[in-house]
Amino acid sequence: MELASRRAASLLAVAAIAAVFLAGPATAVGKTGQVTVFWGRNKDEGTLREACDSGLYTMVIMSFLNVYGHGKYNLDLSGHPIAGIGDDIKHCQFIGVPVSLSIGGFGNGYSLPSNRSALELFDYLWNAYFGGSKAGVYRPFGDAWLDGVDLFLEHGTPADRYDVLALELAKHNIRGAPGKPLHLTATPRCTFPPSSYLGRAVATGIFERIHIRIYDDDNCEAYWHLAWDKWTAVYPATRFYVGMTASEMTHGWVHPKNVYYDVAPSTQKADNYGGFMIWDRYYDKLSNYTSMVKAYA
Repeated sequence: MELASRRAASLLAVAAIAAVFLAGPATAVGKTGQVTVFWGRNKDEGTLREACDSGLYTMVIMSFLNVYGHGKYNLDLSGHPIAGIGDDIKHCQFIGVPVSLSIGGFGNGYSLPSNRSALELFDYLWNAYFGGSKAGVYRPFGDAWLDGVDLFLEHGTPADRYDVLALELAKHNIRGAPGKPLHLTATPRCTFPPSSYLGRAVATGIFERIHIRIYDDDNCEAYWHLAWDKWTAVYPATRFYVGMTASEMTHGWVHPKNVYYDVAPSTQKADNYGGFMIWDRYYDKLSNYTSMVKAYA
């Protein structure tokens, strides 16, 4: 009964949530200068504070919370020491760089097979990383509050209820200040339509942004322009970021010259273009990719 009531309340609130968090179509015209980067996949990439202080990024997404859905949770930051990250988060926020947490990733330890599991994941996230506090729930970053949640889903089933999770997250404003929403994002492969478990979540209309990965996928490399046009047309109230890899060794890497002549002008035709997403900080630090393409974002 309690679960049904919470679900009903979520559904009734969705229109109001969308109005508050995503008030009408995005109106980006051309460049935005926005660059999001993923951090946490290699301990040799440097600290979170260093990434924020580089001046290259307007948002950093930590990756990944890669185990959830069955009462167990695991944060995998590839060997980065947890001590000090809380202070780094606060520093990034102070200088205007929000920090989010991505859930999912490339492993097989996650799923949301029921409404209850989705609500349990929300409760864990809220109490471990955001504004909540609950006995027995460890806060790895102390009293630091993150700025959002990203869905990076490499697998799932039609039973997964990421829509329930998204609705519950969207009802919570992190800082409690008017007009400052929790950054609810997703980072799918470019294929359209999306898989059912992600599509149902995105269809709620409450995602602030979606990062479309155009790398590491044969189909995306050949047809990403068509997919981009479909994504941006179907979800006009969501901002779309074009996701590129900073590693020349990764399939689908785009030469900076082609970012200037093709990727940037093609994606910026959309009124809801948001910027660039770069995978990831480690490769970016090695290649200086963002330094070469940021001016086109």
